[in-house]
Amino acid sequence: MSRLLQGEVGSGKTVVAMAALLVGADNGYQGAFMAPTEILAEQHFKTIQQLLSNISNEKNEQDNVCCCHGLLSRPVTFALLTGSLSEKEKAGLHQQIQEGKVDIVIGTHALIQKAVEFSRLGLVVVDEQHRFGVLQRLALRQKGFNPHILVMTATPIPRTLALTLYGDLDLSVVDELPPGRQEIKTRWLKPEQRGRAYDFLRRQITDGQQAFIICPLIEESESIEAKAAVAEYERLSKEVFPNSRLGLLHGRMAAAEKDKVMQSFRDGSLDILVSTPVVEVGIDVPNATVMLVEAADRFGLSQLHQFRGRVGRGEKQSYCLLLAENPSPVGSERLKAIEEIQNGFVLAEKDLELRGPGEFFGTRQSGLPDIRMARLSDTQLLELARDEAIALFQRDSELKMPEHRLLAQELARVWQTDSELS
Repeated sequence: MSRLLQGEVGSGKTVVAMAALLVGADNGYQGAFMAPTEILAEQHFKTIQQLLSNISNEKNEQDNVCCCHGLLSRPVTFALLTGSLSEKEKAGLHQQIQEGKVDIVIGTHALIQKAVEFSRLGLVVVDEQHRFGVLQRLALRQKGFNPHILVMTATPIPRTLALTLYGDLDLSVVDELPPGRQEIKTRWLKPEQRGRAYDFLRRQITDGQQAFIICPLIEESESIEAKAAVAEYERLSKEVFPNSRLGLLHGRMAAAEKDKVMQSFRDGSLDILVSTPVVEVGIDVPNATVMLVEAADRFGLSQLHQFRGRVGRGEKQSYCLLLAENPSPVGSERLKAIEEIQNGFVLAEKDLELRGPGEFFGTRQSGLPDIRMARLSDTQLLELARDEAIALFQRDSELKMPEHRLLAQELARVWQTDSELS
């Protein structure tokens, strides 16, 4: 298997991954589940722990290693491996993994360190795969002998773009949300409505809820963006919400500091999290009911939908408030679309139509194909091209036939100049 699984935030991708990992364990193979941040890895570990405890007799051995009995024909052991473990804990866990005593390892980039050796790795799962580089994914895959690979993303990608960016992967989509999930009320607010937005946010906090505030996207540099976020955080803390507990996240903070702030927000120690758009805020905070996005017209539809998906995880009605000073005609069209459309895949197609493929992920994607011969919206032609490429590979995988000589030369040239794979 070599598959891309798409699904909305909270649609159940982790359950699908867990089922696949358990199938591997039942067949005597180890599984690795890699997440981009420690807090997300810990969340997956706890989610899997909770799901398994509902259907099996679970015995805890230590904080980061669990063993489930009665689930399969034999006990299944799963562990959490992150950079924050002590050297002694890491060494002990590395040995257990190497000896095959751990069936499923959930972790961060720590999984691809040289010290980590698997006994029989059969399945690799990569969450939020766009957060990892090609070489990082390859490094994890090389820990086994050609293991199955499942990559997952909560960013809705149009089928046409998936066929070009991820043509080497089969595509599956979880296109439903769990029953009972409420629609997030989304409103585009004019500049004169800013005070009302702040008043609404205060009422939500008074009622015991929490909120996100996303600072404007500043494309010059991460450093400038961080300074702007600090200034906005100070303004909000002193002038707007002096009686509330605010936290700050931006891309220049150390990973441990980010995790500490996110943990405080998740635990309810903070009322409002002020964040730049580049920081991972994808953890589950059911008590957060308001997402306020500044300069919302600067963001693409898919990114706005991602922000919106951070709330609405609990039982209470949630809201997404979009502030825009003076949006362009295209910006206005995006804001109208996000107000009216809740389906992420429909929004992704609209986003691609409005902005084009180069800006789909918010900034120009490294390695995005420069398609000169076909429109990216031509799904039929792209699928035909993919089928032809697969057939050619099966017939002449090394491109040694005389009729493929020019193609082989062009491929060699492209791969040689591709900085990401060099």
